[in-house]
Amino acid sequence: MSETAAPAARSSRRVAAASLVGTTIEWYDFFLFGTASALVFNTVFFPSFDPLTGTLAAFGTFAVGFIARPFGGALFAHYGDKIGRKPMLVYSLLLMGAATVLMGALPGYDTLGVWAPILLVLLRFAQGFGVGGEWGGAALMAVEHAPSHRRGFYGSWPQVGVPLGLVLGTTTFAVLSALLTDEQFLAWGWRLPFLGSVVLIGVGMWIRLGLHESPVFQKTLDEKAAARMPVLDAIRTYPKEIALAAGSFLATNSTFYVGSVWLVAYATQELAYERTTILTANAFLSLSDIPMILFFGLLSDRLGRRPLFLAGMGLLALFAVPYFWLVSTSNVWLFILGGLVVQACRSAVYGPQSAFFAEQFSTRMRYSGSSLAYQIASILGGLAPLTCTALVAATGSIYAVAGFVVVIALISLGCSYAMTETLRSGLRENTDSPGDAPDMAESDRTR
Repeated sequence: MSETAAPAARSSRRVAAASLVGTTIEWYDFFLFGTASALVFNTVFFPSFDPLTGTLAAFGTFAVGFIARPFGGALFAHYGDKIGRKPMLVYSLLLMGAATVLMGALPGYDTLGVWAPILLVLLRFAQGFGVGGEWGGAALMAVEHAPSHRRGFYGSWPQVGVPLGLVLGTTTFAVLSALLTDEQFLAWGWRLPFLGSVVLIGVGMWIRLGLHESPVFQKTLDEKAAARMPVLDAIRTYPKEIALAAGSFLATNSTFYVGSVWLVAYATQELAYERTTILTANAFLSLSDIPMILFFGLLSDRLGRRPLFLAGMGLLALFAVPYFWLVSTSNVWLFILGGLVVQACRSAVYGPQSAFFAEQFSTRMRYSGSSLAYQIASILGGLAPLTCTALVAATGSIYAVAGFVVVIALISLGCSYAMTETLRSGLRENTDSPGDAPDMAESDRTR
């Protein structure tokens, strides 16, 4: 390894680790709401509804965060492509943290009446707005700092923040559920993970303020080549790439929330799983996701991004019905077995996703294009728990949800098939053609 390669490698690892820590904290905050929606929000904020309607209302509030994400993604992407990736990471973390802590302090319906759910919706919108700007910045910092032959691997590190955040949130709720009575948990126990977020936000801020701007984007700033209206420019220049990338991620995003949010409610209410058991099982499944995401990110640097997307979505479509049969047995070991297969399908997409999306767009519009694609897919992902609840209510069968998963997996499979492999083409230059050559900075990287 050359003298310049060693510091570059250390910088790549440091940025990847910092992106991982920051995204873990942000997703911990975001996922707390999902678990609380499944377990307590129908009682605390919607007590006047019957159980089914209360659950639908809680999941509807949960979905508000996903509706907000494209708006947050667009605003943060605009400034991320104009002034830099690093400032946006700091601001998104601050917004997310403030909204989460305020949720923990928000009185319930018994105290505030109708204002309680209204304020909950507003805070959830703020959460979604903040996390909408998170993914693009964290993913691009990792990918743009990475050596050209390891973009898939380094780009997979911020992706690991999603399962780690879910593990932290789910484990915290599982521990509190085991230690407290139902009355204590509903009265005040559920608030502790939200209020405790203030410590994690402080750690995340300290880490992110110490990062340097992406060298690829810094070059764009030095050359005064930043786009004036990057989001609009990205929509005009890359409409096909944005649409296909969003479609390719649709099933991965949606099934994540089917498993981590909707199944928590359905399994405990309808399938006789114990609350602590299902939370512990989901925490284990999220932990198993971590090595799979890193493995598929690394594998994409050898085999390409597109083949892994195709394999993951093809298997997901085939396995959807067997998966829900395993879940419906009420056997936690079969639940975990099915979950592991589904996790592998999603990880085949999620591991290489940062690199694959980043390589679709030129540097001056990369934050905008990547974020728009990711957050558009997130809208349907956030609606998945609500959709599943409605499907089961209408049909009385869990296999209606299996059919839903098959359909969205086939949509993602088709979009992935229509995308262009980018492993050899690299990051695009600062010009306005979708057929750009790799950035000149690529030639400076050590392979």
